[in-house]
Amino acid sequence: MDRLKEAVSRQKTDTGSGPTALPDLPDEQRRRAFDGLRARTPSPELETRARAGLEKAREGLATEREAMARRMAQALGLDAPGVMPIAQAVPSPSAKGWVPVLFVSSSMPVAVLRTYAGQLEKAGGVMAFRGMPGGLTHVGPMAKLSAQILRVDPGCEGPACMMRDVQIIVDPLVFRQHGVTRVPALAMIPGDPAQPYCERGDNTPVSPHVIYGDAALSGMLDEYARLGGKMEVRDAAARLENR
Repeated sequence: MDRLKEAVSRQKTDTGSGPTALPDLPDEQRRRAFDGLRARTPSPELETRARAGLEKAREGLATEREAMARRMAQALGLDAPGVMPIAQAVPSPSAKGWVPVLFVSSSMPVAVLRTYAGQLEKAGGVMAFRGMPGGLTHVGPMAKLSAQILRVDPGCEGPACMMRDVQIIVDPLVFRQHGVTRVPALAMIPGDPAQPYCERGDNTPVSPHVIYGDAALSGMLDEYARLGGKMEVRDAAARLENR
């Protein structure tokens, strides 16, 4: 205890450690420093290493997504191949199309969520939750709900169950960006709505319109088009109609 008191006392009295202000350099020296920064040539080696690091990070993300899908399969007693579409249903980062994003909640009836999942599978859409039932620290309830929503046959149990090819995301940020306070709601988002936070830019695009109402996906797309979004919903509406 005495040694601790002495150390604290020395720290309080030691006020001269480290500089407290920037050095006042002559103008010529400052000019040379900034000229050196501007004249710095880019290093091809550094750029190559940076690109390699980015590709490695993307591969690691894909591997982690696959591992999480397999753990979900084990927890629910499902066969991993039946759950893999959940992990692989992420749109390509280069995709520039408009993706239907349906905002939903775990408080909605499972039968309604299942109906929407079937429609989103045809339209190539994404189902978004604000949070997970039981909180973000409890993955089990959300995994169970996801399986109930995505099973083609609601009475199926075990590893042979077929799952719908629909991406389910938990993203409070996309709810906040679009000001969604009630569900169901529909937005059309360009690019990849399921892109991880760390890969998103500062200017993440948002939907020009948000459609509210307990209606079929086709009706919500029609209402979106009526508000001036015909171009945004064109592809999704065509896929929904043709399948």
